Amino acid sequence: MLGLLISFLATVQISLVYAACPTIVTRAAWGARAPKSVSYLTNPVHYAFIHHSEAGECNDRTSCAALVRSYQNYHMDTNGWADIGYSFLIGGDGSVFEGRGWDRVGAHTQGYNSVGYAFCFIGNFMTKLPTAAAQQAAHDIIGCGVTSGKIQSAYVLRGHRDMGGGTDCPGNTLYNAIRSWPHY
Repeated sequence: MLGLLISFLATVQISLVYAACPTIVTRAAWGARAPKSVSYLTNPVHYAFIHHSEAGECNDRTSCAALVRSYQNYHMDTNGWADIGYSFLIGGDGSVFEGRGWDRVGAHTQGYNSVGYAFCFIGNFMTKLPTAAAQQAAHDIIGCGVTSGKIQSAYVLRGHRDMGGGTDCPGNTLYNAIRSWPHY
């Protein structure tokens, strides 16, 4: 009987962690440009990649939307990519912005774009952590991906730097923190 109760409580705890998807600020809501082209993922993917934007921070939807638009412009106009590179971007207030979103191949982790989603914290996290709200939003959107069948339940979480490319992304302090997150 006690074993059944413990099993039930563990199930409830897991369900609460992944209970609901966060509100996502859609591409239309942040003023995204249309992509030049789209390639689709085969879900569920194996990886969840953590990034940081390395510049600019925001703590409200208006300033975050402006930064997300600037990243899209940079990715498309300077890098020549089809769209913003990240799957989702996370502001300091915990807002989650749809980048390429679910189901679309990104341009975020060279060699791994077609096997994972990229979750980018807006800001530079070399010497500090993102806000608690932003970190919770990252857990929530990844959990949403699992419960929605977009991310494998036995996914692997990695920082961008783990996959090569000589980058310090997602920043030293954030990188040290995610190494204690589930699935790392």
